[in-house]
Amino acid sequence: MIQTPEISVVSPVYKAENTVTDLVQELESELNQLHVSYEIILVDDYSPDNSWTVMKRLAASHDNLKIIRLSRNFGQHPAIMAGLSESSGEWTVVMDCDLQDKPSEISKLYAKAQEGFDVVLAKRSKRKDTFFKKVMSKWFYKCFSFFTNINVDEEVANFGIYNKKVIKSILSIGDVLVFFPLFVKWVGFKQTSIVVEHSKRTEGKSNYSFYMLLQLAFNTIISFSDKPLRLFLNIGLVTSFLSFIAAIRVFIQALNGEIEILGYSSIIISICFFSGIIISVLGVIGIYLAKTFNQSKGRPLYIIDHEPVE
Repeated sequence: MIQTPEISVVSPVYKAENTVTDLVQELESELNQLHVSYEIILVDDYSPDNSWTVMKRLAASHDNLKIIRLSRNFGQHPAIMAGLSESSGEWTVVMDCDLQDKPSEISKLYAKAQEGFDVVLAKRSKRKDTFFKKVMSKWFYKCFSFFTNINVDEEVANFGIYNKKVIKSILSIGDVLVFFPLFVKWVGFKQTSIVVEHSKRTEGKSNYSFYMLLQLAFNTIISFSDKPLRLFLNIGLVTSFLSFIAAIRVFIQALNGEIEILGYSSIIISICFFSGIIISVLGVIGIYLAKTFNQSKGRPLYIIDHEPVE
């Protein structure tokens, strides 16, 4: 096994028993044409099918292949982080295992990186995803950009090539909620993107359900931004202001004798005003407590069941 490869390829694997062999073969064919040293790192995210069995068979016959298995399904992005922690190349390519990210595009990414860029992202100008996935992706990034003030291109995902110093910076981030493309955006460095060809899914469907996409969007926004917190605070303040206006109206009605029920005015004023204040305070405290609690646990992003097999 080469100790200091020029390129490392990291790919999380889940329900890919029928594609992982083609993935390795296409990667080796492309990387051999580049005439550079390389390693391929596949991370099995505790796939329920026979992906791990296929991966072990491939590792036995491919010297440049390293495989890892997590102890349970931690999710795509923790699996990517697990692969990055084992990456040793000067450049690291991150890509999905379903062959929608085409290995044949790696040479274009690597060539662009040699022009002096630290990050070269693959821009899927003509995505071959389902209509539902494209719509969800579009609205996810719109919401994310609104809440975080970070402009993220919806046509860019995990696929790209990253310098060793970029990977090191990403691994140093201590967040318990992980979303790899946004980590790349956050760490900075000299970045660019190029248009690549995006393939149709050869079989199966995306493992992200509607609920999982919503959960990913919520967790990512909470992790990267305090704007939802400030939004709830503003809602509380607006509620308090409107309640104050309403309280003045009720007070005037009481002075004019329009309200005959004793105690009605004071009760309504108190409920309206303090409800707005309580909403503001609970919104602020609740979100901060949740974030602090999860971060303070210090739990690992992933647990490896089978140590890297070469």
